[in-house]
Amino acid sequence: MRESSPQLAPPLLPDARGPLSADLLTVLRSGTGSRLGLPVVAEPWGDDAQLALYLCYELHYHGFAGVEPELEWDPAVLAFRRELERAFLTALRADAGAVADVDTELAGLLVEPLDAPGPSHYLLDQGQRWQVREYLAHRSLYQLKEADPHIWVVPRLQGQAKASMVAVQYDEYGAGRGEHVHALLYAQMMTAFGLDPGYGRYLDVVPAVTLATVNVMSLFGLHRALRGALVGQFAVLEITSPPGAERLLRAVSRFDGSAAATRFYDEHVEADAVHEQLVRRGVIGGLLATEPDLAPDIAFGIRAAVLLEDRLGENLVAAWRAGRSSLRHPLDDGPPG
Repeated sequence: MRESSPQLAPPLLPDARGPLSADLLTVLRSGTGSRLGLPVVAEPWGDDAQLALYLCYELHYHGFAGVEPELEWDPAVLAFRRELERAFLTALRADAGAVADVDTELAGLLVEPLDAPGPSHYLLDQGQRWQVREYLAHRSLYQLKEADPHIWVVPRLQGQAKASMVAVQYDEYGAGRGEHVHALLYAQMMTAFGLDPGYGRYLDVVPAVTLATVNVMSLFGLHRALRGALVGQFAVLEITSPPGAERLLRAVSRFDGSAAATRFYDEHVEADAVHEQLVRRGVIGGLLATEPDLAPDIAFGIRAAVLLEDRLGENLVAAWRAGRSSLRHPLDDGPPG
């Protein structure tokens, strides 16, 4: 039987969430980038700015249905994006605060807080099926293009750092087997839970706090000057993944124990335990050996990723504890937002 792919067609453009995204959407629909002026970004963490930035970045991935491919490199769109990026990066640095050395920041990833358990703890201990479905919808904005934002750093690395990064990415892309590509495994899990596995399908319903976790990867990945931050952000994903994936595997299995539903997290429990050492010693260690001046950037990337993941986790758990949807618009089996 032919397996469905999350990348069969580009997604539809979403609805605007304010003047920034409305102006950009008008240009994307018309195909005339020269009509786009520079944005005034008053709330970089808000829905409007985060959606506009996501739209700009998505032009470098799969684009959108009906949008001219040439707009990816349109000077007006790039200038618009740059202003959004500046506001986002400034806010990110301010909220992340002063960073410690790389070893200290890495050590913090190995200790899970007991006073503020995240979504994987909640879903395992008391999660309901509708909450698992919401979690999968939130994560789909990244997981259906898993590893793609990080592949941009490969040409910017050297020696051991490059070799180790490619080794990790090789696994993410299925180790040479298309049916094992992690994005496809995630799409199969979504299907098992009655969700639409289409690429970008849930863009309209996820809030700004979710978009920010995806936008930060594109921000770091697209800028060579931020390659150290991208490596730090990547380290957070790989080092914190095994325990979280193990809890999510058990949580998902409570509602659907089929291979289609569990294979994605089962794969991450095993693979990411190996990836942790490759990232720590090979990618980070190799990068510091060749470019030691990037240490502050790596530490910042770690701190920024933790900040954004914590915010997302707090948002989800707070909504679920209150018995309401964590999405802008609830799914068919969820409570009101």
